[in-house]
Amino acid sequence: MGRIFGTDGVRGIANKDLTADFAYKLGYAATIILAGETDHKPKILIGCDTRISCGMLETAMAAGICSAGADVHLCGVLPTPGVAYLTKKYRYDAGVVISASHNSFEYNGIKLFSKSGFKLPDAIEDKIEALVLSYDEKERMNPIGNNVGQRIFDTTAAHLYSEHLKRRQGCDLSGLRIAVDCANGAASAIAPRLFQDLGAVVFSTATEPNGININDNCGSTHMDNLRKLVLREGCDIGFAFDGDADRLLVTDSLGKLVDGDMIMALLGLDMKKKGLLKSDTIVATVMSNLGLSIMAKEQSLSLEKTKVGDRYVLEKMLESDFNLGGEQSGHVILLDHATTGDGILTSLALLRAFLSAGEPLSEMVKVITILPQVLLPAVISESKKEEAMKDEALLAAIAKYEAQLGDSGRVLVRASGTEPMIRVMLEGKNQKEIKKMAEHLVELIVSKHGV
Repeated sequence: MGRIFGTDGVRGIANKDLTADFAYKLGYAATIILAGETDHKPKILIGCDTRISCGMLETAMAAGICSAGADVHLCGVLPTPGVAYLTKKYRYDAGVVISASHNSFEYNGIKLFSKSGFKLPDAIEDKIEALVLSYDEKERMNPIGNNVGQRIFDTTAAHLYSEHLKRRQGCDLSGLRIAVDCANGAASAIAPRLFQDLGAVVFSTATEPNGININDNCGSTHMDNLRKLVLREGCDIGFAFDGDADRLLVTDSLGKLVDGDMIMALLGLDMKKKGLLKSDTIVATVMSNLGLSIMAKEQSLSLEKTKVGDRYVLEKMLESDFNLGGEQSGHVILLDHATTGDGILTSLALLRAFLSAGEPLSEMVKVITILPQVLLPAVISESKKEEAMKDEALLAAIAKYEAQLGDSGRVLVRASGTEPMIRVMLEGKNQKEIKKMAEHLVELIVSKHGV
């Protein structure tokens, strides 16, 4: 077995890669490592998104936690950042989110948070992983009697999280027409009502989850759904969340995409203007568009880059005391208000910037020019990723294209940490040229190493 944890927790096809037996062992191991030396009976919070397999994995995870001697509080469907917030606020020993984020319904995942509400560093994940892999029922010293953990159902979590968002970034939205695509996911019962409570006229879609329609031609991975709604209803702005609502993509009133890089640019400039942007710095990843770097230079902002994954963005922010960072995909971390990416919180922060600017979003985004970009997947099994990334023909082709593009473009080829594929990304001034290059690189990978 390869490493259990990817860039965003554990993920795989439910009941195949991610089984109830595994979830039980992970619940046990996580409890021992994260809460095994407390001077009180530990308590761990579990939230989930809306996919059909969440009940199976939640039950198994809860059993593992209880068997290790901790009480487990089940809060039902709640966005990932809501679990992170409540874990820290109400002093849980750990938080668990059962979700596969933007993936389709047959996938699921398990994300773990420390008692401080942050995702776990690699070293702690390694300890949990070692305990899972060495699990032996016969060698366990099981707690008995009143030391066994119990399930506790929490029906207030969604309300507490929603009120937290209002306190942190709430503003008067009277007169605004807002479109919302909730991806039939965790934001469905929260986001539309929140915007309505703040005074907006809200038009929502993909708010009726049935267990299998999460991210199905909706949400932040399928923006055409939101674009049509914005144009049809004459909205000022549109928000699209992913399955667990930790990421956000936006459309302006013309139906044009505003991605994570553009959101960070707008928030960074607004925060700088208000004296709130620490060290005048934004933290992004190597996947961010060159346009963000150009904008930062023109606006006297600093841009720090990390490897892909919002956890690495967060590590850099904590290390250097920065308070704004994120990814092109829409994970935006506002560290003054949250310990992880929060799509709904980010939408409120963007609305505050929008109202402060007093001009259409389509005008605001002109501060940043996004260079043409091509991102293609090369589907490949997990076991062949390392071999493919070292392929000499692939490395030679990458070097060739990097030389051709020079300073006006770039090539980035990386193994996905959440899906069985290698992602090929190119940027440059000529869309047709970089598309042809990207397709050739994908062909090189798939022809020798593809499934």
